[in-house]
Amino acid sequence: MFGGRPCDLSGCAASANASMSFARRFSRDNDQRRERVRDIALDVHLDFCGVAIAEGGEVRSAGRIATKPAELELFAQSLDPRDRVALEVSGNAWAIKRMIEPHVAEVIVVSPTDTGIRGARAKTDRLDARTLARLLAAGELDGVWMPDERTRVMRRRLARRSQLVGSRARAKNEIHATLMRCLAGRAPFAEPFGPRGRRWLSELELPAEERESVDAALRQIDFLDCEIEAVERLIAAEALEWPEIKRLMTVPGVNVIVAATFMAAIGELGRFASPRRLTGYSGRTRG
Repeated sequence: MFGGRPCDLSGCAASANASMSFARRFSRDNDQRRERVRDIALDVHLDFCGVAIAEGGEVRSAGRIATKPAELELFAQSLDPRDRVALEVSGNAWAIKRMIEPHVAEVIVVSPTDTGIRGARAKTDRLDARTLARLLAAGELDGVWMPDERTRVMRRRLARRSQLVGSRARAKNEIHATLMRCLAGRAPFAEPFGPRGRRWLSELELPAEERESVDAALRQIDFLDCEIEAVERLIAAEALEWPEIKRLMTVPGVNVIVAATFMAAIGELGRFASPRRLTGYSGRTRG
């Protein structure tokens, strides 16, 4: 499927799909007799993960697996409860971690900036996975904090709101650019997209193609306003169940979005040993 050889982890057997196989080949008793802990690294991509194993002082490549729920679950079931797994932060890393974690001793998600892999002179999927496995076996990897479910959901909603607000700003900027091209000048209102501003925009004499641009951008703004309002309602509803957010909102100038953004970025306050560590994590001071 991916042009690489099949995964050859202990416990994998042939399947109909030549790129992966995860049925147990050995009995549970034989698996339990294995004394050495394996350090397994995944070089994660959109469609596949490159696998490498460090065991007994040696590091070897172990093929590829598809980045699909069914294949990842079969892969996870082929692992030993004493195995350790490492992968770098990516868009799908947390979902992979949640699938593998129940089957192994530990899953470490690391920042790419901490591994040195990005700066390597020779880079392939196999080399990257082997480097990560070697670092895991040497104990040189520090995992990043995994947000709990509440924090994860809040982060996603805030990220979606940020994307929507950015799209709305681009639509508004398109109208401003149109007015500049047509020498229409500035709108005589502080808010050119309110009721008075829209009446002014509708009365402007613009070339047909520019009028089409303005009208299309206004429709986009209306749609995005509705989407932003919807996601903000969800954020506000969750914030009511979050005592720290409610407490932050008592600070003058801190609204629900600001407070929710802060808590989503920080996560569980109890994981910081001191206020200085917290401010260091936020980038305000050195931890």
